[in-house]
Amino acid sequence: MARQIDWQRWLGRRLRLQDLHVFLAVVQQGSMAKAAEQLGVTQPAVSKVIADLEHSIGVRLFDRSPTGVVPTMYGRALIARTNAAFDELKQGVLDIEFLADPTQGELRVGCSDPISASILPPVMHSFSQRYPRVALHVNNVTLPIWELSALRERKFDLLLGRWPDPFAGQRVADDLDVESLFDDRLVLATGEHSPWARRRKVDLAELVGEPWILPAVNTWSHTAILDAFKSRGLDMPRISMMTNSIPLRAHFLRHGPYVAALARGNLLPIADQYGLKILKVDLPVDPASMVLVTVKGRTLSPVAQAFIEHLRKSTHPMRSDKSARPR
Repeated sequence: MARQIDWQRWLGRRLRLQDLHVFLAVVQQGSMAKAAEQLGVTQPAVSKVIADLEHSIGVRLFDRSPTGVVPTMYGRALIARTNAAFDELKQGVLDIEFLADPTQGELRVGCSDPISASILPPVMHSFSQRYPRVALHVNNVTLPIWELSALRERKFDLLLGRWPDPFAGQRVADDLDVESLFDDRLVLATGEHSPWARRRKVDLAELVGEPWILPAVNTWSHTAILDAFKSRGLDMPRISMMTNSIPLRAHFLRHGPYVAALARGNLLPIADQYGLKILKVDLPVDPASMVLVTVKGRTLSPVAQAFIEHLRKSTHPMRSDKSARPR
């Protein structure tokens, strides 16, 4: 009867993959000598490995004869499990090769609705053309509350967003890497058929009575516009609509007499599509940083690294000389 073995201790300290490899070679060749020849070692070396295995397990793995060796019932039991172990290891290596391939895999991005509707589409389109086997997952993150816990829990590989001043009073956690991609300016826009679109210069005071479209309260652009009017001693603008939806704002600007405050980075990618024009208005508003957020010290997949590099190159033309660098 085989003696009881402390498997956790024995497997970790005594059983080696190399020994099992030798064991399978003997099984396949049916001879210690032939297995040694296949492995490029001496027959005594092979015999010692098998003898040590048998001693460690406490059973005979092979029946010896002058013509070779034949697995015992214990040996046949070990063959099945050893083959399964090596198959799993091979699959593990294949899994790692898949994960290490920057041309295929998955990427999970969290961002606000305005970014997913304007800045992100051209970046994703060019990235997908270059890496067609990468599946991109984009989920909208409700601002101003960032889903940083979801990033830490690996529900996202990275977050994209706009944090003014530079982070709207939020403390940047020590476990996060926050990289400024570019500084974004606030601009005023109308449809190309608006009388304001033909003006070479417009004073903010002239727009007090116009119907305005602003994003939700507590967003950077909403707060910045109200502060701009206050700093000029002007009455508050007449807000006709509040929405964070870029397509909805663009639709009403195109078909109505509206003025809207948008980040320049959100407007430029869709301006031609919707026929929108930037008004030449001096706005006393500080820029906001478009930032990329990842978890500090976490190894990013090659796909995520490739996307981040592509994102940097794609947004580089929007970077100002005085780009803020959040720490």
